[in-house]
This record gives sequence, C-alpha cells and structure tokens, in this order.
Amino acid sequence: MELQPAFRMKGVDLAKRREKEKRDMTPEKVLQFAQEHGAKMVDLKFVDLPGSWQHFSIPIRELREETFVEGVPFDGSSIRGFQTINESDMLVIPDATTAIMDPFTSAPTLSLICNIAHPGPFGAKKPYSRDPRYIASKAEEYLRSSGIADTSYFGPEAEFYIFDDVRYNSTDNIQYAEIDSHEAHWNSSRNGTPNLGHRMRVKEGYFPVAPNDTLQDIRSEMALLLEELGVPVEAQHHEVGGAGQAEIDIRFNTLTKTADNMMLYKYVTKNVARKHGKTVTFMPKPVFGDNGSGMHTHQSLWQDEKPKAMQACQRWPATTLGDCSRMPRPCWQSRPLPPIAISDWYPAMRLPSTWFSRKVTAALPCVSH
Repeated sequence: MELQPAFRMKGVDLAKRREKEKRDMTPEKVLQFAQEHGAKMVDLKFVDLPGSWQHFSIPIRELREETFVEGVPFDGSSIRGFQTINESDMLVIPDATTAIMDPFTSAPTLSLICNIAHPGPFGAKKPYSRDPRYIASKAEEYLRSSGIADTSYFGPEAEFYIFDDVRYNSTDNIQYAEIDSHEAHWNSSRNGTPNLGHRMRVKEGYFPVAPNDTLQDIRSEMALLLEELGVPVEAQHHEVGGAGQAEIDIRFNTLTKTADNMMLYKYVTKNVARKHGKTVTFMPKPVFGDNGSGMHTHQSLWQDEKPKAMQACQRWPATTLGDCSRMPRPCWQSRPLPPIAISDWYPAMRLPSTWFSRKVTAALPCVSH
C-alpha cells in the first residue's frame, strides 16, 4: 500500500519533536530529573574506537552543572585505540540531551552519554579526534557546510540472534565453539526435557506465529523498554534465521542521535535477554547454513525540511526506476529516501546503473557487529 506524502511528513514531524524535546534538556534540568527519580549514582558512558560502550560511575553528589562543561577525568591509556600512558589524561563531558534512568541497575542510576576531550582551561578543551561521537558530529557539520543538504536521516534495521547457550574454549588441546537455541531444528530429538516439536527449520524464521516463535514476549519487552527510554520503535519480528534470529526496527533520526540510539538498542537487547537467561549477539554469521545478521540502513537527505530525493526525481525521472546514469553524480550520490523508505540505499556507491534494478543491499549488506 502506497502511503500518502502527508503521512510520511508526520514521521518527520514526530522525529523532530522528539529531537527538540531532547535538545531542550539542560544541565539544570538534568539535575532536576535526577532528583525527581531518586538517582544515587551517575553512569558516564562513552564509545571506544571499535564502537563499544565503555563506562564508569560517580555518586550523584559529584554531578553539578559545571560538570557538563568541565567534564570528569579518566585514564585513556587502557581504552582500546585511545592514548598511550604518557598522555592518558582525558575527560568525559556529559551530553545533557542523553539523560535517562538506567533500567538495569539495582541502585537508581542516571545514565549520560559523553563526549571525549583533552584537558584544558574553560572553553578551550579540545575534542578528541578518535571519539566516534565527535567524528559523527563533524560529518553532520560538513554536510551542512557543503550546501548539499542541512539534515541527514538514518533509519537502521538491526538483526541479531537470541541464543539459549553459548560455549567456547581455546586451550592447548581444545578448540571449539558451540551455540544453542531451543527454537533450532537440531533440537528436534533432544532428550532430558519435554520435546513438543514446532521447531524452526533452516531459513524459515520469517515469520511464523507461536508456538514456533517462542521469542515474541522477549522482543516486545525489548521494544517497549526502548520506547520508554525515548527510542521510537516501528516494528519487531522474528527474522529468517531459524535459531532465534530477531529484528527490531527503530525510527529514523540524525546521524549522531541514531548512533546513540543504536548503542542504547544493543545495551537494552543484551540486558533484557540476560534477564531471561538468554544471550544476544550481533555477530555477522553465528550459525553455519542459516541467515547471517546485518543492518539495513535507510538514508535520506533534507534541505529546509524538504526531501532532496523528490527534487532529484522530478528533474531526472529515470531515477525513480533506479537508473542513475543520466543524473549528475552529486545528485545521485545524495539520492535519499523518504522517511518511510521505498528501498534500501547507500549513497555515493559507484556501481553500474544496471545494478539498481535490485536492492543494493542484496549485493552489499551493511553488517552490524
């Protein structure tokens, strides 16, 4: 069913309203938010060079308005890809717009995502060049300065597996890795517990109902928790992989905000699964012979709250059919999607126009580790 443009624009309005609500959060409001929720600790999260969250915590009394400017010191020499020991003094500077209450801690804990900086006097702290959030913000600023567009939206569809058991060993005489899922076909003759059938066959996880799908409630818990934490969810479902593969799609947003949301996404899915005695992995290919996990990403470029794709398609109608050969390269590089995407798109790929008769992602999937 083709959705009307007005419906698509509502999605953009919703995303901008949510972004504005977050942007309006100030250090003063964060302290008030923490007090209202009885926070006793503050968890300061940041991203290392390979793209994983790291963190440390401080008592709530140590968080003051000045902290959002002066930062909190830490040793950067033990963080992968950061500093050597002789230049290890670093700062985390909390971003007030990322404040949430951590849903997994026993003590009420305020969670803040931070930028990384070198120490320096007031107003002269140098952003850290290897901080992924800083790199993302520079990319967004470069887009604005280029004149191509003033806003870029990214809508990820991350896939992952939910396993019931993971075992591995690597010693002088043993090398093995073993995973298990109660849904998997290889458990059809399992002994020791009641075996009621309804196993998922290979590549048939998209998407049967219960009792084959045993993970509906866990995925719903993940999705609802993400919504409570300010990450709008569009859908959740079982994926093709029969051994517990899942997908939760979140609403598009700007580059840095979407990256923050994806870090929170992984934090929520892994910890909800652990609460239920299961484990989540975003490994590209954990099961031989079954579907791997990737992350389709819808992208779009906007100028003055109008999609650049519509302008390009009106001027070069062939692009609506995926033929970019007659469109100037700067435009086909930036051929974006509406908020509810027509197809998956990766800008600036130099591929023959004949490839665009099918999804680009069928040839080049984007993998989320």
